[in-house]
Amino acid sequence: MSVQIGQPAPELQGQALVNGEIKEFKLSDFRGKNWVVLFFYPLDFTFVCPTEIRGFNAHYGEFEKLGVKIVGASVDSVYSHKAWVASDLGPLKFPLFADITKDASRSYNVLKEEAGIALRGTFIIDDKGVVRSIVVNDLGTGRSVDETLRTIAALQTGKNTPCEWKPGQSTL
Repeated sequence: MSVQIGQPAPELQGQALVNGEIKEFKLSDFRGKNWVVLFFYPLDFTFVCPTEIRGFNAHYGEFEKLGVKIVGASVDSVYSHKAWVASDLGPLKFPLFADITKDASRSYNVLKEEAGIALRGTFIIDDKGVVRSIVVNDLGTGRSVDETLRTIAALQTGKNTPCEWKPGQSTL
């Protein structure tokens, strides 16, 4: 079964790099507490990926104000994540999940099987563990952190929002 809007988010369970340390991780630990942005990226040590990870890291405080936790995921090992953070990215405020089995990428329907890597999938999951938004980009196209923040704010109103709606504007 593939992930769908309005359905429970598939579980992620395994190792992640959290505050520079390798730890056991479960996505369901956030259920009942926080919204989550889960974003998949193709690989560590590549070109577009660090721009996205730095973008989410730079906007971390804005996500926190909305009650949202961020989780990054790729098919790399936690050891690759650790080396990449230490050599290139610097400290991260959110975990990087190691999907070396590719099970998470498959369950979120972002695995590009022939390449063995994930597409750029962004999943907004509410505090009940339900998928509320899915955006998937091809490998070479980076995502918009600002649009992710805008979408969360719109979803959290619980109301209909018009095209180009921004926080503070009237809902429908």
